[in-house]
Amino acid sequence: MIPKDLKLSESVLSYLKKKSARPVSFPEIADSLNLRKKDLRTLKRILRLLIREGELYKTKKGHYGVPGEMNLFTGEFDAHRNGFGFVLAESRGERDLFIPPRKTMGAMSGDRVVARVESPVKMEGSIIKILQRGQKKLIGVLLQDKQIYYVKPKNKKIPFYIMISNANIGPAQKGDTVTVEITSYPEGAKPPEGKVLKVLPELTEPTHEIDFIIEEYSLPRRFPPVVQAEARSLTEISRLQKRVDCRDLLTVTIDGETAKDFDDAISISRTNEGYVLYVHIADVSHYVAWDSALDLEARRRGTSVYFPGSVIPMLPEKLSNNLCSLVPKKDRPTFTVEMHFDTKGLLLNKSFYPSLIHSNERMTYTSVKKILVDKDSEERTRYDYLLSSFEQMEELFGLLRNQRVSRGSLDFDLPEPEILLDIQGNPEAIIKSERNLAHMIIEDFMIITNEAVGSHLEKLGVPSLYRIHDKPDSAKLDELRPIFTAFGLKIKKAGTATFHSILEQIKGAQEGFLLTKMLLRALKQAKYSTENIGHFGLASTCYSHFTSPIRRYPDLVVHRILKDSLGKKTLPQKTLTYLEKVLPEIAVSSSTTERRAEEAEREIISAMKVWFMKDKVGNDYPGIITNMNSHGLKIQLKDFFVEGFLHLSSLADDYYRFDEKNYRLVGRRRKKVFTVGQTLLVRIEKIDIEERDVMLGLA
Repeated sequence: MIPKDLKLSESVLSYLKKKSARPVSFPEIADSLNLRKKDLRTLKRILRLLIREGELYKTKKGHYGVPGEMNLFTGEFDAHRNGFGFVLAESRGERDLFIPPRKTMGAMSGDRVVARVESPVKMEGSIIKILQRGQKKLIGVLLQDKQIYYVKPKNKKIPFYIMISNANIGPAQKGDTVTVEITSYPEGAKPPEGKVLKVLPELTEPTHEIDFIIEEYSLPRRFPPVVQAEARSLTEISRLQKRVDCRDLLTVTIDGETAKDFDDAISISRTNEGYVLYVHIADVSHYVAWDSALDLEARRRGTSVYFPGSVIPMLPEKLSNNLCSLVPKKDRPTFTVEMHFDTKGLLLNKSFYPSLIHSNERMTYTSVKKILVDKDSEERTRYDYLLSSFEQMEELFGLLRNQRVSRGSLDFDLPEPEILLDIQGNPEAIIKSERNLAHMIIEDFMIITNEAVGSHLEKLGVPSLYRIHDKPDSAKLDELRPIFTAFGLKIKKAGTATFHSILEQIKGAQEGFLLTKMLLRALKQAKYSTENIGHFGLASTCYSHFTSPIRRYPDLVVHRILKDSLGKKTLPQKTLTYLEKVLPEIAVSSSTTERRAEEAEREIISAMKVWFMKDKVGNDYPGIITNMNSHGLKIQLKDFFVEGFLHLSSLADDYYRFDEKNYRLVGRRRKKVFTVGQTLLVRIEKIDIEERDVMLGLA
């Protein structure tokens, strides 16, 4: 929107939200704003845009109103494999809206929709309009029933088949795995239709899974030529260029062994007052300007996507692994956040400035752990000139962690699976990834940095992006109450204290990590917003993402805003107008691309687990029950970080029923009981590569 349009758009919204007590017609809006005849075409265009963005809703009678005032709910639809779904809340304080199977209006996961709230108490409703489709391609298996061809999607969240006419099959044959472009979406009883774009290779090795998932989630693997050309034209920084020279500071990066893009580097010193922590973040904004080809492509991607052994980067390799990466022994442009702390870990003051650093070492989490925890003499000798820095980092981390815990920050220390690949790219081991002291040091340093930047920009009053995490939905915690009660936990009313109480009660228990996973379900998903409402999980009043601009687009945006605001009380009007226009769009798109990346990464992990277990059918392993429902038991194997499902039909010694109140399975005759946390010896009965399922039976 140009500034004139933006001003008119704001006037329309202000009138409808503040002055109009009912939906109004087009002439009424024009009259209320005293518009001339020549401005009416512009008004029509703005109204269409506001409807498409979900800001307004147009009734069947042609009247315009604000969704919130009309008992309507706008957001992204998240579908479930059983046909129902949820419209994800976009505004503070709202709960996600449940949509029953027959009221989805054919919406698919990722679609932006308008729904009518039909039961405010249960937060249940029906979708009445699809504003924007989120999925244009999918992959599945081409099937045939008599003369009718259709594709069964691999994505279990899509509960319908895609019809394919004979003219749109191309070279595909029955049984082929294909990529399909959706040409018409489901509407009432009418099924969706599509066109086969290409036939995918037969699924014969794990590497094909990555190709399939990249196709399924429409992840952009290659950069357009114009973006590559722009990246090739960039050169290394050759002088300070109005930067603070930090090259004399002892500086290190601390990352995983396989990391190639180094966003952040640390310097530290002890003072009479306490500590000075320098967090140097790669200055991607030095190379990537607003609305350049590189910027628009990064915005479209939103984030880097990480797979076992590979990555789809947000930025071309010349930037992500070279010019922007804080590699050792080279000068690199950075944005430094300098923070002074007292001896209790309280932040005394902070400053921000473009800088130039020269990283002394590329450290790994494992190496720093050896130095600080294991007191490894060989490692300590090798890095003797850095020992004092590492010890000061540990001291400051302890103070910051105490501060964070005391204010109510939650720490869900859940193990994540790590896939180890052989030379051919096949999974040879699935282990629990280690989260050691070094991980926690960097994590807390990045948190305090993000808080420092976010609170500074909020205080300035300039438009910005915040990382927000709303308070949990008490109804969701109430749903989990019977489970926790069955384990003897005392559950109070929903709130931060409740979460801390539960985490404290289950600490050290055998089923602790299982209950922690359940507790996470009661939390809302963090997202990006132009409105700061705080971050519940971190107990932070103001939080922005700033520390990973190589792999996250919102961080790059915040860098630019901070850089433009240095030494100023406010930003130029032209900049303010531009930010007010683009930031809401960026917040929504970045939240969407983040969810897409997380889902794709989870799918890859799931696929790799199944391939890893393929040659273990018939083997017996001990496992622990992690969850259950009326269909059976979910079991985590102890020897591998892999979950499988044991269906009730496999329990042949009795008829079992699910006791939802006490969260257990009970045999009707013999009264045998299965509970979460119980250890069983199970047999790998079947591996379904297509469905990515591990089916178990009792040994």
